[in-house]
Amino acid sequence: MKPKILAFAGSARSASYNKMLAAVAAAHGRAIGADVTLIDLRDFPMPIYDGDVEAASGLPAAALRFRELLVEHDGLLVASPEHNGSVTALLKNTLDWASRPAGGIDGLALFRGKTVGLMAASLSPFGGLRSVTHLRGILSKLGANVLADEVLVAGAQGAFDETGGLTNELSNKLTAQLVATLAANVRRMHAP
Repeated sequence: MKPKILAFAGSARSASYNKMLAAVAAAHGRAIGADVTLIDLRDFPMPIYDGDVEAASGLPAAALRFRELLVEHDGLLVASPEHNGSVTALLKNTLDWASRPAGGIDGLALFRGKTVGLMAASLSPFGGLRSVTHLRGILSKLGANVLADEVLVAGAQGAFDETGGLTNELSNKLTAQLVATLAANVRRMHAP
């Protein structure tokens, strides 16, 4: 079984270190035979979640497209920037919209049992630990199986080379290990 993994960063910034980290992880996944789809949340613009908007208009088209990707993929790789010690508003808003019921499908069903690997790249010496900790709680509440290990890249301003690769061999190795663990867990969950 070829694991289908959806990879993305919780950042819209074009030069985002977390987008670079997600790309590195996606490349590692493809190298071990996983089918990895790397997306940019900038391509899924959604208004701030509002129950009145949902009641009047349903889910935005971008939220429905993102939900389709969740259905099509067995696992998630999420690189989470840290804004004021937590997840970004963009990432939280995307998860809020995606977790709403639509088309007769419970939004939580899209996350329930899905295996997730978490990563973060941050300028801080803690490597985005607080963001990943908060995201772990959010995704666990949604019903996802979040891997115990994560990748934290501190000092992100010096962590990537001009091609977007990680300059620290240990960070690169840990990223490859996280992706391999994610792929193995997906295979195990979907074994006949």
